[in-house]
Amino acid sequence: MLDLALRLAILAGVCVLIWFAVGIGRYFVERQRRQALAAEPLAIATTENAQTNGPHVSILVFSSDDCRQCHTMQHPALERLLHARQEQVTVIDVDAVAEHVLTERYKVLTLPTTVVLDGTGNVQAVNYGFATTQRLLEQVDAVLAHVN
Repeated sequence: MLDLALRLAILAGVCVLIWFAVGIGRYFVERQRRQALAAEPLAIATTENAQTNGPHVSILVFSSDDCRQCHTMQHPALERLLHARQEQVTVIDVDAVAEHVLTERYKVLTLPTTVVLDGTGNVQAVNYGFATTQRLLEQVDAVLAHVN
């Protein structure tokens, strides 16, 4: 009986440690996301928008040559988004390894990462990891609705 109680106590302790570690991880990611959302506007998005008519959204896609998920999942999702919103969206591929300044600016934690920018280059959403077409459409539509 004592052996069972000891095992249950150890199991409970491990569960508490895991819960604590997950909480710290979530706090860290959310802190990074808030810092990315507060980043200075990106000039590239502003100059590209001068060439288009109406509201516009730019999406920075952070990836690398060896990121399988970037090429097999994220890029097709972005192609579906471009097909759905056509001239209202510009996708800008960013090599996360080569563009370390942008990678740090937007607090990229994992690949792929997508950053949704409004027409003035301000960050409106940050997605760490794969972002579905539906999620990106919702984020783009929210930015476009805010402009109109």
